Amino acid sequence: MYNFPIGVMMESFRTDVRTALETAAKLGAKGVQIYARNDYEMDTITQEKTNELKSILADNGLVVSAICGDLGKGFGHEDLNPQLIETSKKIMYWAKELGTDIVTTHIGVVPEDSNHPRFAVMQKACRELCQFADGMGSHFAIETGPETSAVLKGFLDTLGGKGVAVNLDPANLVMVTGDDPVQAVYNLKDYIVHTHAKDGRMLTKKSPEVIYGLEEDKMLNCKAFEEVPLGTGEVDFPAYLKALEDIGYRGYLTIEREVGDNPAKDIETAVNFLRGIIG
Repeated sequence: MYNFPIGVMMESFRTDVRTALETAAKLGAKGVQIYARNDYEMDTITQEKTNELKSILADNGLVVSAICGDLGKGFGHEDLNPQLIETSKKIMYWAKELGTDIVTTHIGVVPEDSNHPRFAVMQKACRELCQFADGMGSHFAIETGPETSAVLKGFLDTLGGKGVAVNLDPANLVMVTGDDPVQAVYNLKDYIVHTHAKDGRMLTKKSPEVIYGLEEDKMLNCKAFEEVPLGTGEVDFPAYLKALEDIGYRGYLTIEREVGDNPAKDIETAVNFLRGIIG
């Protein structure tokens, strides 16, 4: 019914690289997303490690759907941004070596008010990354969640290119902002280059500024959301995949599972769930 290849976030298996990639292949995944961290951090990575990774990928018939280049700090702090930008550029080069043009990341919470001081700081950093990515035919893809799709689109429209794009995570939208993933697909249709297949539900409405640690949480120990196995949360996957089809998306549905006691089983369930819709 749909022509979406299925991928898996390698780290979701929570095991060693070889075992994770072998398991992904056995489950029928075509691609994997890999974090640029641990053995693959840009400051310490070796060519030997990169070559070893490429060999294991080839042995298992897998390609890299995207690299996760999230450095854990966002781009809202002007004093930190020069180093973060340089590292992000290195990650984009490394992604190219692994055969993918897509690096995904979180950039922080985009303020709804474009006059907010943080908006200009994030805009400046992302404009530089946008120009760099456009110049090398790559995409630095912002993961959805911290803001609504309408706010994110407004921000992207100010960058002057498509080098900064979107990794659409439908679960983050329902868990954090309560935004509709289906409408998000249509809002962000010009920017979507990669997606996560993840599910969840909001438990308590909280400001994204609180959830992402930018404001003090006055509701201590109150869980705002939960990630759940695919198909058991608030994401309407049949409608979501139809929307992706409507806009002509042909990229990966990359399964991400960040919690749970048996991630391999949950990922297998997710693969089967998606296949049941894709046909």
